[in-house]
Amino acid sequence: MGAASTSKRRRPSAVPWVLLGLWIAVLALAGPFAGKLGDVQRDRAVDYLPANADSTQVAEIQERLPGGETTELVLVYHRDAGLTPADRSTAADQVAALDRELKLVETPRGVPSKDGTTLMYPVASTGPGTDEELRDTFVNDVRDIAEAPEGTAGADGLSVEVGGSGALATDASEVYTSLDGPLLYTTVAVVAVLLVLIYRSPLLWLVPLVVAGVANYLSMGVAYGLNQAFGTTVSGQSSGIMTILVFGAGTDYALLIVARYREELRRVERPYDAMAAALRGCGPAVVASSGTVAAGLFCLLAADLNSSRGMGPLGAVGVLCALVAMMTLLPALLVVLGRRVFWPLVPAFGSEPKKRKSLFQSMGSSAGRRPRTVLAAGAVLLGALALGAFALPGNLKQEDSFTSKPDSIAAMETLAAAYPERGTQPISVIAPTDRAASALADARAVPGVDSAERGRSSRQWTEISVVAKAAPQSAAETATLERLRERLDARGAHVGGPSAEQLDLKDTNRRDMRVVVPIVLAAVLLILVVLLRALVAPLLLLLAVVAVWGASLGIAGLVFGPVFGFEGTDPGLGLLSFCFLVALGVDYGIFLMHRMREECLAGAETGPAALTALRTTGGVIASAGLVLAATFAVLTNMPLVQLVELGFVIAVGVLLDTFLVRTYLVTSASLALGRKVWWPGPLAKAPRGPAPAPEADGPELVRAP
Repeated sequence: MGAASTSKRRRPSAVPWVLLGLWIAVLALAGPFAGKLGDVQRDRAVDYLPANADSTQVAEIQERLPGGETTELVLVYHRDAGLTPADRSTAADQVAALDRELKLVETPRGVPSKDGTTLMYPVASTGPGTDEELRDTFVNDVRDIAEAPEGTAGADGLSVEVGGSGALATDASEVYTSLDGPLLYTTVAVVAVLLVLIYRSPLLWLVPLVVAGVANYLSMGVAYGLNQAFGTTVSGQSSGIMTILVFGAGTDYALLIVARYREELRRVERPYDAMAAALRGCGPAVVASSGTVAAGLFCLLAADLNSSRGMGPLGAVGVLCALVAMMTLLPALLVVLGRRVFWPLVPAFGSEPKKRKSLFQSMGSSAGRRPRTVLAAGAVLLGALALGAFALPGNLKQEDSFTSKPDSIAAMETLAAAYPERGTQPISVIAPTDRAASALADARAVPGVDSAERGRSSRQWTEISVVAKAAPQSAAETATLERLRERLDARGAHVGGPSAEQLDLKDTNRRDMRVVVPIVLAAVLLILVVLLRALVAPLLLLLAVVAVWGASLGIAGLVFGPVFGFEGTDPGLGLLSFCFLVALGVDYGIFLMHRMREECLAGAETGPAALTALRTTGGVIASAGLVLAATFAVLTNMPLVQLVELGFVIAVGVLLDTFLVRTYLVTSASLALGRKVWWPGPLAKAPRGPAPAPEADGPELVRAP
């Protein structure tokens, strides 16, 4: 009977196979939806603009005017030595062909520059409407027709460029569309290389990578479902960030689970039981970690900027899908594959890991000798680095937003040089039709306005096109925009257009910082308090990640202009980098402090517990930090400056958090505070009886003060 019972207890559990079957069913259901995510991805202006700003109202009303949304272009004919009669004839013939073959609002009229080198033709069409594919087709058709004739190339040859808001939108859309493949492949390659180096196994590295790929596929299906159910905005930027988070955060969770599983395999005979023990040990930290990231990203729903509001849910979906996959599919695969998956470094039952002094044991020892000195020095270093944020370049202009110059940007630069005395990018005004005449008169009377013309009209709204005297996005044009809004507000009019959109983006990001940042801090603090049953430790972790964010922006300020040559900083960089660095940075703090709390609950003093936690989790945290930093660093290879800037700041912040804050500052602060770090929880009270001795293989000579 006893033998039979033992045999029954040792029979392999069916749970892993059931989980694998469930995942096959889930992927079969999610597959059709995941493939449709690209169909609902939108990169129109209204998908990025502030929700309630004037420029957003203008864009939405223009879509409802007769003919729908207008696609505005500018044809730019330029010759350095001056346009010839043949050049002007070529331009006239091409514009006439455009008017015949494409649905234009009106026949374009040429505007020559004073120096005779440039001729521009404003072109507008309502044919594409709000359909991005039709818009891109229209822009490309214009570019096909408007080409420099053969034999005019050369240093002083005729150049023909197509600019304007429509061309800029098409170029940006092509960049975002091209991100999907390279971003995914590069991320997978980077994660694979790092996992091979970390695990030094021909098979083990593949398991987390496959699971992360499955999680990414699931997140695409869920994101499509959110779009269909709630209208969640899906843009190229948000879908790309979602992929980065799935692979980065998911691999971090896998590293922690696999490391704990390896520990348990030395103490527990059956892989199933070892995995159950591992999930009991590290599961709460992983769940709290992902919950913190998801909560921080969901706080972006409080943002007024459409692009930020859309990124919040998609980022949270990516993290939660990674969590579900790593907590279910990864354990199931590891249990089914058994110990052999670790070959050639197989953790045998009953074996002991090699006793060797690790890098993190050495770091702990150095922090433990003079914890207050280390803490003060680290704080001074982070503060000094944060001062570099004052050197960040100003707001990023449209013409500076690409790392390589597309045709639309070249056209903007040509226009700016050839027409310094007037604006070359119309300001769009939408006024109530019954007050359109007075609004038109008011617009023409505003200082800084060169001209204003009435455009399309419906029973409710009338379009007015205003041209400023100053160059687009200059300080003088911004002043004209503000005067227009002040004058026309009494008429119930809205002022929009590309320059107004950039102004609204800057103002809205400033507002979102004031609103979202406190919400993120409160949400993250609440989760940490619940997890750690204390107040001081959560405040310590939160203060650390905020310091890392400031230092990361400071480093960015030192390199963006002098090293990368960036002419501006994306207005949303501060808010997005804050949300990501606070949420993701707290991850590692959770891993470290949760293990420290385990040791304290087992009877250890806070000092030895902090050093034991650093020794046991330091390698995992370092590996996870490298993987996460590398995945975000993939963005620095993308062709959009705002993605490069975001990827750089987050990658630098993760590395600072991993190798400076977690290893030195949090550990030294824990040593300096002792049991006070757990105040006001029960662990803050002194134990009754003698404290247990520190572990023999740890840095036992280091004691908390």
